[in-house]
Amino acid sequence: MSEVFVEGFGVSVSKKSERLVVKKKGEVVFERPFYEVERVIVSTEGATVSAAAIHECVKGGIPVEFLSYSGSPYASLVSPHLGGTVKTRRAQLLAYEDGRGLALGKAFAVGKLKSTANNLKYYAKYRKSSDRAAYDFVYRRVDGIEALAAEAGDIEGECVDEARGALLNVEGRGANLYWEGVRRIVPEFPGREGRGATDLVNSLLNYGYGILHNRILSAATRAGLDPYAGYVHTDRPGKPSLVLDLIEEFRGPVVDRAVVGMLGTGFSVGMDGDRLDEKTRKLTAGRVRERLSVRATHRGKKQTLENIIHIQARSVASFVRDGVLYKPFVGSW
Repeated sequence: MSEVFVEGFGVSVSKKSERLVVKKKGEVVFERPFYEVERVIVSTEGATVSAAAIHECVKGGIPVEFLSYSGSPYASLVSPHLGGTVKTRRAQLLAYEDGRGLALGKAFAVGKLKSTANNLKYYAKYRKSSDRAAYDFVYRRVDGIEALAAEAGDIEGECVDEARGALLNVEGRGANLYWEGVRRIVPEFPGREGRGATDLVNSLLNYGYGILHNRILSAATRAGLDPYAGYVHTDRPGKPSLVLDLIEEFRGPVVDRAVVGMLGTGFSVGMDGDRLDEKTRKLTAGRVRERLSVRATHRGKKQTLENIIHIQARSVASFVRDGVLYKPFVGSW
């Protein structure tokens, strides 16, 4: 199965017979039967996508995703028939008002904190002998994050509204410790900045998070969930709150590991003004896809991280609908 990444000006995506065709300035650069295409990612404003290609993709369950140059997702096209049963969405909305919403919020927080702690362990283990001071610095942050994960698991309340402040406080403190550890490993990292960042490392992270965001959105939709009805992230028009909740378990294991790995190989990041250049965006997307194909043990079985994302989305649906216990994914080190 192929993931089609569309980049650059003068690119067109069309349908020819039963095949997806990508051309650049009139020359064919990619051609594949639709049944061999897994998804289409358009990361340029200089491309055209034909209605026939969109129709064939949607009909075959192939997501068509659109990213800005900074990696921010601004559209995702999927079939309206992939939304599952209305029973799931009703249960999802009702869960916000009771203990189910709080249980999910706590699980997302615990999964995020434990995964970030394990990421730091992974980065530090290669420095135990070569840079003991850095190793000890990072492990002090690991201990702090693991204590916060235990604290998150003990937060009480009748519903997520009552506990949101405590959850966000724990997550925020954990994020500060995590990025302090990353900064010690990656000296050129100035500190975490979200949307609008123009430095190299944050630009790479934000671009990777945009790709991951659409993976989570697709998984939530396929599981029959409403991606805009979350629990910890508050509701706001156009804000996919559930996607932002669920993505927390996967930022570290997928994107952070990919980006820090790139930088560790001496990769030279290219910028086009205040954004990543085309070559760097392609390479970053490729590294994120490589991480998504990595196998990890989850529920006693080896699964790709891509599959685990779908498993977790379905688990959210099973929990709110049928009461099946939701367990967060924790990345290994």
